[in-house]
Amino acid sequence: MDVSEAKEIKDPYRWLEDPDSPETKEFIDAENNITRPYLDACTVKQDINARLTELWNYPKYSCPFRRGDKYFFFKNTGLQNQNVLYIQDSLEGEPRVFLDPNTLSEDGTIALSGCHFTDDGATLAYGLSASGSDWITIHFKDVATEQTGKADGSETDVNRDQKLCYHKLNTSQSEDVIVVEFPEEPLWRIGAEVSDCGKYLIVTPVKDCRDNLLFFAELTKDKVIDGKLPLTQIVHKFEADYEYVTNEGSVCIFRTNKNAPNYRLVKIDLSDPAEEKWETLIPEHPKDVLDWASAVDNDKLVLHYVRDVKSVLQLHDMNAGKLLRTFDLPVGSVVGFAGKKEQREIFYHFMSFLTPGIIYHVDFSKGEDNATVFREVEVKGFNASEYEARQVFYSSKDGTKVPMFIVSKKNIKLDGSNPALVYGYGGFNINIQPSFSVTRLVFMQHLGGVVAIPNIRGGGEYGEKWHNAGRLLNKQNVFDDFQAAAEYLVEEGYTRPSLITAQGGSNGGLLVAACINQRPDLYGAAIVQRMRRQQQTKRQFVRQVGVLDMLRFQRFTIGHAWVSDYGSSENETQFRYLLQYSPLHNIRPPNNDGRAEYPATLVLTADHDDRVVPLHSLKFIAALQHATRDTPQRRPLLARIDTKSGHGSGKPTTKIIEEHTDILCFITQALGLRATAAAVLPGAASATVQGSVRGSRDAPDESHSGRALC
Repeated sequence: MDVSEAKEIKDPYRWLEDPDSPETKEFIDAENNITRPYLDACTVKQDINARLTELWNYPKYSCPFRRGDKYFFFKNTGLQNQNVLYIQDSLEGEPRVFLDPNTLSEDGTIALSGCHFTDDGATLAYGLSASGSDWITIHFKDVATEQTGKADGSETDVNRDQKLCYHKLNTSQSEDVIVVEFPEEPLWRIGAEVSDCGKYLIVTPVKDCRDNLLFFAELTKDKVIDGKLPLTQIVHKFEADYEYVTNEGSVCIFRTNKNAPNYRLVKIDLSDPAEEKWETLIPEHPKDVLDWASAVDNDKLVLHYVRDVKSVLQLHDMNAGKLLRTFDLPVGSVVGFAGKKEQREIFYHFMSFLTPGIIYHVDFSKGEDNATVFREVEVKGFNASEYEARQVFYSSKDGTKVPMFIVSKKNIKLDGSNPALVYGYGGFNINIQPSFSVTRLVFMQHLGGVVAIPNIRGGGEYGEKWHNAGRLLNKQNVFDDFQAAAEYLVEEGYTRPSLITAQGGSNGGLLVAACINQRPDLYGAAIVQRMRRQQQTKRQFVRQVGVLDMLRFQRFTIGHAWVSDYGSSENETQFRYLLQYSPLHNIRPPNNDGRAEYPATLVLTADHDDRVVPLHSLKFIAALQHATRDTPQRRPLLARIDTKSGHGSGKPTTKIIEEHTDILCFITQALGLRATAAAVLPGAASATVQGSVRGSRDAPDESHSGRALC
C-alpha cells in the first residue's frame, strides 16, 4: 500500500506489476481463457475477419525519397506483415526490393525501427526490433552491393544514462567514441542531428515529453573525433520546444514555441546565439499551428500548418519568410513528406477519412505550381461517394468550443438508432487529424455505424494553449470534453447512450477508463486499447497502452517522462489531483440506488510491452472484475492480452487484423447488434451486420496510425 498524509491507499494487485512471475502469467492465461470464448461466439466473426482482410489488401506506399542518385520508398502489397523498402534508379525505373523485414522471421514480428542514410546515400543504417520491443539492434547495408553488415550496436528508447556515440563505418562497436553525455542527469534523453552543411552537431536533451535544451558543437572534417565534443549551450531552461530546420552558414533556423504557443520560425546565429539577438523569420500565426517546416530547393521552406484540425501546406522564401504559394488540399491531412534542401523536388502524401492515400510530386525546376498526382491508391469495395465527413463544434462543460469530425454513410436517420464509435486521445500535444481506417470502414459499412472523433483539449490541435488546458491540474477538461461529445451525438439524434462505444488507445486508454468511471451511464461499450503508432522526436516516448495506475506510472520504464503531462504522485498537490481521476483508484460498483453498471469493457494489452508494462491493464481489469462481483453488473468486463507483441510499433499485419476482428466482434456481441443475411460480407454464409439492435453498444477504430504509408 501507499501512504500519503496518513491516507492509506490499498494496492491489492501490486503482485501483477511483475510480468514474469508465475502468478502473473497464470492470471494472463485465466483472463484470455475467459475472453476468447466470448469473442469467438460472435456468429459473424469469420465474415468480419474476411471483410477486414479483403479491404486491408490494397497496396500502401510511402513518399519516395532520394538519397545519392537513387530513389527509395516503402511499400506494402496489402497483407504483408511488414513494409518493404524498395530502391529504383529513377522515378521511372523498375523498383526492386532493397530491404525486406518479412524475411527475418516466420511470423513477421521482427520489424524495421528507424533508418538513416549517409549523406552520399552509400550506406543505410537501420534498426530492428523483435516482438514490438523498444530494444533496437542497429545494422548497416551497402547501397551499391546491397550487402548487409553484421549487427553493430544496440539501443533502447527507455534506458537511463544515455550517451551519444560516434561510430565509424567498418569498425567495431568497441571502437565507438562517446561524444556527448550528461552524467549528472541520468534521466535525460539525448536528441542530436548533424546540420545540413555538416559543420554542426545540434544537441537537444529532453527530460520528459515536452521542452528541450539546445546545444551545438562544431564539426571539422580535418579533426579526428576521439573524445567528448565541446558543447556550446544556447538554451539553459526547459521552457519551450526547439527543433532544427536548416542553416545558412552559422545562421540556423529553428521552429519553437518560445513566446509563441502556436509556434514560429526563428533565426539563431551560432556565432552569437544570445536570445536577444534572435530574429523572427516567420511569426506565430494567430490561430493556425505551425506543425513542421522543411528546407527544400536550396532557398525555400515548406511549412505545414494545422487549421481547425485540417492540413495547410505552404511554400515560403527562406531568406525573408515571404509566402510564395499555398498548395491546394481538400479537407484532410498531410501524413507524409519527402524533400531535402539540396533537392529540387518534393513529395507529399495526403489522406482523409474518405481518401485512402494520394501522393503528390512537385518539380521546382518546372515552377512552383506544378503539383501532380504521383500515385493514388484505391480500396476495392469502397465508394467514397456513399459516405460523408463533416466537422462540428460543440460546447464542453465549461463552454469551450471543441471541434469534432463525424463520419458516416450519407442520409442516415437521426433518430437515435445508429451505433456510434467515439474515439478520443487528448494528450501530449498530439494532433488527431483525419485519416483513413479500414476498421472504421467496416464499422460503417456493415454495422451501420457513425464514427465521431472529438479533438479534445490536451492535444496539439490549437497549439500549446490547447495542450496546457488538458494537462496536469487541467486533466479533467479532457474527460469533460469527451463526455460532452457523446452527449452532443445523443442530443442531435445520431445515437443513444446504449449504442455508444468509447474507444481510446494509449493516452486515450486513460481517457476512456476515466470516463466510464465517471459516467458509466453514457456508454454501452468501451475499448481501452493500445495504439499502433510511431511517434517522432520527444513525443515518441508517449505510451502506447492505457496508463491506468496514475499513482505509480512514473516508477516503471519510461514513465518518468510522462510527468510533464500527468504530474507525479510524489508531488502532494498533484497527488491529490491524480487520485481524483486515476482509473484504478476510482472504480465504483453499480448498485440499485442509481449507480449505473459499467459498459461492456474490453481492455487490450500485450505481455511484451516494455514502454507501458502491462501492469496498468492487468491491475485495472482485476480490480474492475472484483469490485463488480455480486452487483447488478451484467455486461462483460474482459481483457485481451496479446502474446509476443509489444507496444505496437512494427506489429505484423496478421496480428493487427486479428485484433481488429476481435474488437468488432466484441462490439457486435456487447451491443447486441443483429446480423442479417446478405451478400456483402464474403464467406460461405455471407452476412452483413446492420444497425438493427437487440440490446446495447458500438464499434472500433484503427487509431491515428499507419501514417507512413497511403
